[in-house]
Amino acid sequence: MPELPEVELARQVLAGALGREIRDVDDHDDWVCRPHAPGDIAAALRGGRLTEAHRRGKTLWCETEGADGEPGPHLGLHLGMAGQLRFGGVKGPPGRSYDRVEKPEWFRFGITFADGEELRLFDTRRLSRVRLDPDLDALGPDAGEVSRREFAERVGRGRAPVKARLLDQSVVAGIGNLLADEILWQAGVNPGRPVHELTDEELAGLHKALRKALRAAIRRGGVHTGEIIGHRRAGEHCPRCGAEMVHGTVGGRSTWWCSKEQAG
Repeated sequence: MPELPEVELARQVLAGALGREIRDVDDHDDWVCRPHAPGDIAAALRGGRLTEAHRRGKTLWCETEGADGEPGPHLGLHLGMAGQLRFGGVKGPPGRSYDRVEKPEWFRFGITFADGEELRLFDTRRLSRVRLDPDLDALGPDAGEVSRREFAERVGRGRAPVKARLLDQSVVAGIGNLLADEILWQAGVNPGRPVHELTDEELAGLHKALRKALRAAIRRGGVHTGEIIGHRRAGEHCPRCGAEMVHGTVGGRSTWWCSKEQAG
């Protein structure tokens, strides 16, 4: 699934489409646009404008206004496994490449503006999602904005393994499997450590590693660019100390860590 850096890159593309009058909306895909029927989203947006692009964790949405200038519904966009937003020749996230000829049916949703520009959602796997007024109540604070103090309070509470806690979107929103492994490796923390055992210094180190990993991933084009990501496979070694990488399952997710620096 996309993680915070990929969704932030998509938000930046969406931000480029703000302020334009919406001439038409292609919401034909009744699976991607469920529970809305074809034409429902078009009727809600046509003649209006996208006004603000937002993201909390992995969730992306846009504020709108109607043709009368009054606030309209929020437009929620979820990338699924392989979704990509395209506008004005820019793609977000940019790192997703497709070596097959693009088929027209892979464009699942689109907005055509009065100036002729188009915002399009491209998805080969049909796992993306478009809906009006998405529910954000279950999400914790955004991983890129949470303070060190709030991070420590939320992540350090309970007895769950620290990786499972990081992946819980109600605790902190935006961290996925790859980013969690990168953060834990950067901080030198074993992914299976129960969170109640973590010291204040370790929690502060995790928060620092989170901010560093997010900045780097957004700058480089996605979580796949992390320092440890290319070493998450059998026979690989830690790029920092050279020790063998270890594989296991933590919180139901495939997990890799350094056998020396993250031993306990």
